[in-house]
Amino acid sequence: MALSKEEREAFLSEPLTATLGVVAGPERGPLLVPLWYGYEPGGLPWILTGRDSRKAALIAEAGRFSLLVQRLTPTVRYVSVEGPVMESVAATEEHVREMAGRYLSGAALEQYLASPVALEESVVVRMRPERWTSSDLGAW
Repeated sequence: MALSKEEREAFLSEPLTATLGVVAGPERGPLLVPLWYGYEPGGLPWILTGRDSRKAALIAEAGRFSLLVQRLTPTVRYVSVEGPVMESVAATEEHVREMAGRYLSGAALEQYLASPVALEESVVVRMRPERWTSSDLGAW
């Protein structure tokens, strides 16, 4: 069963891991990697990645990307969203804290924020959702 707009936006706003998909060039399949993402209903999905990462370079070249978020319990449910890049800006400490705080808390959050990974020069890439695909396979 396809999800309603409200259901897919609520699902996408949960702190689940997404799979990023972006064109990886001729004679190659898309780059598919798991990552953290941010989203609030009605807003723009966004990711945080290293400024000099392969992900950032491929997204800049393609001008668009996809995110797939799924869960297995209590039913198999997924939302896929695809669209063009609306903005790519240097990440601030606030962006890093917001993203990490979506997935971590307490000592784990503070330990992550103190790590070299959190200090890496990163970019925030925001997508304008153009195409949505969704389903709850247990909603029959």
